[in-house]
Amino acid sequence: MIEMWDDDKINAFQATLLTWYDQEGRATLPWRRDREPYHIWVSEIMLQQTQVQTVIPYFERFMATFPTIADLAAAPEQLLLKTWEGLGYYSRVRNMQKAAQQIIDDYAGIWPDNMQDLQKLSGIGPYTAAAIASIAFNEPVPAIDGNAFRVFARLFKIDADIAQPKTRKIFFELGQKIIDKKRPGDFNQAIMDLGSSYMSAKNYDSEHSPVKAFNAAYLDGTEEFYPVKTKAPKPKPVTYFAVAIKSPAGYLWEQRPANGLLGNFWMMPLYPLTDFITDTDANWTEEEMIQATQKRLATDYGIVAELKRVPGRPVTHVYTHLKWTVTILTAEVDDQTLRRGQWQSMAAIQKDPQPKIQEKIWQRLK
Repeated sequence: MIEMWDDDKINAFQATLLTWYDQEGRATLPWRRDREPYHIWVSEIMLQQTQVQTVIPYFERFMATFPTIADLAAAPEQLLLKTWEGLGYYSRVRNMQKAAQQIIDDYAGIWPDNMQDLQKLSGIGPYTAAAIASIAFNEPVPAIDGNAFRVFARLFKIDADIAQPKTRKIFFELGQKIIDKKRPGDFNQAIMDLGSSYMSAKNYDSEHSPVKAFNAAYLDGTEEFYPVKTKAPKPKPVTYFAVAIKSPAGYLWEQRPANGLLGNFWMMPLYPLTDFITDTDANWTEEEMIQATQKRLATDYGIVAELKRVPGRPVTHVYTHLKWTVTILTAEVDDQTLRRGQWQSMAAIQKDPQPKIQEKIWQRLK
């Protein structure tokens, strides 16, 4: 049960929060220099899973490459992915392009101006829609992200588990009651700034927070218990051999299928080790798995080569639900005949967008 503030306390909180925001808020951030929905949208998608200081150069590079939403809608996929390179979660930028095309084709280039209609665009969920609607169009809707969950949970000592989808409604309804109706965009951005500074997940400093007098969890010394969140399941382990084959024409380079993780990216071939690991009767050694991979390489690509394991620990990369562990195998060949894939020079490869796991493979090879 949430102990709701009365109107006087709500007004006092709004005044305190916005006065602090006007004096200390991060107004110099490049996406806060105007109320352009395109700028707000791109920044919010980039800021998912990525820190502010990391995003700034990516945002500026993205805007230099695609200055308008029409430019984004018409962008070639390889340029789109290359510009996004390093941020990961490439489905986000693909959805951004789909949404840009929706705005150009279905809305005549005019942004929907409310949270409900914004959620009809590809890849835009409740939080991003609320951020755009409140900041760009002054709609009084709370933007409930990780920062808002944390701030509101501590202010009101909310025991609901934020890992449960149904909990968002509780926080949204609370946010609607306390949001400043005249300055909803500034209110939401102030909550974001508060949640990443004085009320951060770790090393929070509520003693010096501008809203400490309103922070129920701080006042009774229970901040460490909020927000309540059950642990997510551990990512499922997946193991691969990455095959780094080099010829006088360059490296063996292949485009992944359009569907699935890292769809359409060009990479070195990856061979999953699932069949070996699940075949408990055979009890495969690593050397036997490498020899079997050599046979598969000959069948799939027509390449006959002796594969050697790169010394050291495998390369790892964690996706949302998966943890990839990749052991790198190398070989050099003279015969450039291929059944599939292509030979690609390093100069040409560097022009392709590189998923993070491939970047890590290059680093290990160096």
